Amino acid sequence: MSIDCRTEPPGGLRHVLRIGTHTLVADMPLAAGGDASGPSAHDLFDASLAVCMAQTTMLYARMHGISLERVRVHVDRDDSREREGPYVLSVEVGFEGDLTAQQRARILEILDRCPVHKLMTMTTVEIHTVGA
Repeated sequence: MSIDCRTEPPGGLRHVLRIGTHTLVADMPLAAGGDASGPSAHDLFDASLAVCMAQTTMLYARMHGISLERVRVHVDRDDSREREGPYVLSVEVGFEGDLTAQQRARILEILDRCPVHKLMTMTTVEIHTVGA
């Protein structure tokens, strides 16, 4: 999968992302000099965790015949010490459906196994940048 990102309009902080057949917009908040026309890069990073947790939960429920209708994931970011190293994401999860206490407990265990959670916490990511 490749992702293309282009500044639009020229000279601004707003960027158009093309991910396969999808188009997204990212920007910076007003306080950072952007137009706030879309989520920031940090927002997209955090959102990838929320989506991955929700999708992993729904797939697990399907595979195991669990009556899970909906997952709600709320992520709060504390980036106040990011420059020193800690970038803290607090996640609150809610479930809708006819679940037993045992199923809820098992799903909570599964959440931390989503691929993005693993990528964020257990993997070394290598980035190779070249100029064009």
